[in-house]
Parts: sequence; C-alpha cells; structure tokens
Amino acid sequence: MTKKEKLVDLLRQDARLSNEQLAAMLDTSADDVAAMIAELEKSGMIIGYTAIINEEEFDRNSVCAFIEVRVSPEIQCGYDDVAAVIAQYDEVSSVYLMSGGYDLAVTIKGTNLRDVAMFVTDRLASFRRSFSAQQHISFCT
Repeated sequence: MTKKEKLVDLLRQDARLSNEQLAAMLDTSADDVAAMIAELEKSGMIIGYTAIINEEEFDRNSVCAFIEVRVSPEIQCGYDDVAAVIAQYDEVSSVYLMSGGYDLAVTIKGTNLRDVAMFVTDRLASFRRSFSAQQHISFCT
C-alpha cells in the first residue's frame, strides 16, 4: 500500500488529524502530508470532508423509514417524473430508481411512526396510478 493510500485510509477514519499526526503515522514530514492532501484534493480523489453525526444524540425524536415503492408509470410520465415529485416532499431524504422487485427506494424521516404512516397514505397513495408500498422502519441509526 502506498503512502497516499495509507493517507486516504487514515483520513477516512479521522479527517481531523493534523498534518503532524498524519506525518508521524506515515513516517514522513508534515510538508509531504500537506502536499499529498493538496494533490488528492486537486485530482478529485478527495472531494470534501464531512462530520459523522450521532443522530440519536442530535435528533432523538425521529423515525427513519425505507419505503419500497412499486408504481405503474403512465404515458408521458415515467419513473423519473414520479421520483421527482416524491423527492419534493420535505420528509424525503432520498429517492433511488431501482431494478428488481420494486421501482423506487424512498427514505423518509418523521418525528414518529404516525408521520411515516401518514406520508404513505396521504402523499404516496395519492398518485393517480397503480401504486403499492412496503415500509421498513429503522428504530436506531
């Protein structure tokens, strides 16, 4: 494994490590680490840095649901159109077009189980086409 590959692995584990700490772990200088990071960013290998949030501590009153949606698209209104409409709802975190047993995978977040149920019955079921959904509730993150 090259030093760059080791550096990427270390950054995946903790992107807040200083160049000096990374240099000690890689047996190189802090300047070399800074240069490698700059090169990785410039090349597009590193596209950003993000915090990993403990959702239970941050937002204790939430329920996440994964909903498998089957829908029959109509003429001039395909799966992408349906996905675009679903994605506009505030509760929706993501919508993916799927292959296999269902057409769309929708992830939503609500404050309780009733919110999730109401999303399915009030929002999704209101589409004017053949529709079915199966919900999977996540009780912890």
